[in-house]
Amino acid sequence: MFISGFDILWDEIDDYVADIKSLRSIDRFMFNKPVTFFCGENGSGKSTLLEALAIKNGLNPEGGTRNYDFSTYDSYSSLHKHMRLWRSRKPDWMYFLHAESFYNVATKEMEYSGALSERYHDQSHGQSFFSVLMKQTNKNGLYFLDEPEAALSCQNQLALLYLIEECVKQNCQFIIATHSPILLGFPNAQILSFDEDKVEEVDYKSTSSYQTMKLFLDRYDYFVKDIQENSDGGVL
Repeated sequence: MFISGFDILWDEIDDYVADIKSLRSIDRFMFNKPVTFFCGENGSGKSTLLEALAIKNGLNPEGGTRNYDFSTYDSYSSLHKHMRLWRSRKPDWMYFLHAESFYNVATKEMEYSGALSERYHDQSHGQSFFSVLMKQTNKNGLYFLDEPEAALSCQNQLALLYLIEECVKQNCQFIIATHSPILLGFPNAQILSFDEDKVEEVDYKSTSSYQTMKLFLDRYDYFVKDIQENSDGGVL
C-alpha cells in the first residue's frame, strides 16, 4: 500500500471539522487492505476525510490528477493541513474522482487535452464516469473515489468491482467513500463505518447500506403499501 496510515493533529484545527464527531474519534488510523471503504450517513464526515487525504497527496480538491490546477469554489476544509501521512511507497499515478465536481473536471479535461480530449461532456453521465475510471486506472496507482456510484447503473457498479480487482492485482490502492451496498461487497475490503459519531471497522453485512437495502428487498410489498397508505399526495 502507498498510504499505510495517518495522524490527525486536532489541537491545530479550528474550523467545522472539529465539530464532526465521527472524525474526532480518530487520532491515528492504519490501513490494512489495498481497498478501503468509508461508509455512513450523509454528513458523517466520510467525504471530508477522503477529500483531505486526496489533497494531502497533492491532488486538486475538485478532482483529477496532480496536473489539474484550478478552483471553481473553495469549499474544502483545512483538515489536510493538520494530517501526517504514513507512506509506504510512492505511486506511479494518482487520481481523485469527486462526483460532486466531476462536471468541472470534465470541462478542464477538454481545455487541457485539446484535440486529444476524451470529450466526457459528449457522453452520458454514467458513461463519462466509467470512461474516466477505465482511462485513469493504471498499475501502481493510488486512487481516491468519492461516491463513484452517483452516476453508475447497478451493472456498471458490478463492472467497477471487477476493474478494482484487476487494479489491485497490479499493486494499486483504493480509498472509496460510498453508499452503495454493491461496491461495499468488494471481497476482503477494509470497511469503516462513520455512523453513531465514531469511525469503526465493520464487516459488510453490518453496514447500514447493506442492512437497509436488504430490508427493502425482503419487505418490498410492505414498503409499497406503507408508502401508498401514508403519503399525503403532496409534492416533495
